[in-house]
Amino acid sequence: MTTLLEVSNLEVEFNTAEGVVKAIKGVDFSVERGRTLGIVGESGSGKSVSSLAVMGLHRGAKVTGSVKFEGTELIGAPEETVRKLRGRRMAMVFQDALTSLHPYFTIGDQIAEAYREHFGASKKVAWARAVEVLGDVGIPEPARRAGEHPHQFSGGMRQRAMIALALSCEPDLIIADEPTTALDVTVQAQVLELLMKLQQDRGLGVVMITHDLGVIARVADEVLVMYGGAAAEQAPADTLFTNPRHPYTLGLLDSLPRLDAPEGEALRSIPGSPPSLLNPPPGCAFQPRCQVYAESPSELCTDGRPALRLVAPEHRNACVRDQADPKGVTA
Repeated sequence: MTTLLEVSNLEVEFNTAEGVVKAIKGVDFSVERGRTLGIVGESGSGKSVSSLAVMGLHRGAKVTGSVKFEGTELIGAPEETVRKLRGRRMAMVFQDALTSLHPYFTIGDQIAEAYREHFGASKKVAWARAVEVLGDVGIPEPARRAGEHPHQFSGGMRQRAMIALALSCEPDLIIADEPTTALDVTVQAQVLELLMKLQQDRGLGVVMITHDLGVIARVADEVLVMYGGAAAEQAPADTLFTNPRHPYTLGLLDSLPRLDAPEGEALRSIPGSPPSLLNPPPGCAFQPRCQVYAESPSELCTDGRPALRLVAPEHRNACVRDQADPKGVTA
């Protein structure tokens, strides 16, 4: 398969009044055409920061490492190079459609503007394209709805409009940042089905960012679990859900409601809070909350940030307690 996106040793830092915030610490991942990478983790784990770095949308941040789109390096590339790719070859579906869409302009105008920017089309051709993609994403009466403003759309329809905007220039890669947040369960299912169908029909590469493991289980081929700005575990979706290795992944899965749980059993939760990115704990960022090894603490857990290492075929884990040789080869 063709590798669309390859991210290596990505790091993102922000200078704040309190000090330097290391939001992303050496993250690696790749996305192939026709495949979906799911990125999961709690709020503050670095999921959205990673995606914005890929799209070149950070302002005032220090971004280092490598982000290659079909072999073209984007970190340090001229803004014009990134701008031509952004929206045209790689597009993003943002979390909150109501704040991401401009309230003053109609839905059709916003889609047509993006199309004209990248293809130099006439207003008439661009408007026809806007109506076409609105119909493609299942919005009824697209010719009429294209003339309406975002506040006239329901939450689910606004999310469909965001997907239409992302698809208008026929990109190869879509990054969907929490695309089903704040939608009811039925609408969530409709939006996910739409994204999966569009991917199948067009061979898109997709990055699905969410805190919802149910969404990841449904759509992802590969899963990257993030914690404290770093990768905790990475594996094919089937492997991750049947054989999770990192204590944080285990905690996330244990916190899900189960149909086979005894009646009246309380949901489990991960104790504590996510780490401060200003003053992270020494060693493994998850160590203060770890329940798997809580009764047998080890110096390994506090001796330097653990690297993501191969622990089984196609399965990488950043827990040193799961690695027979902590000095083994870094994956």
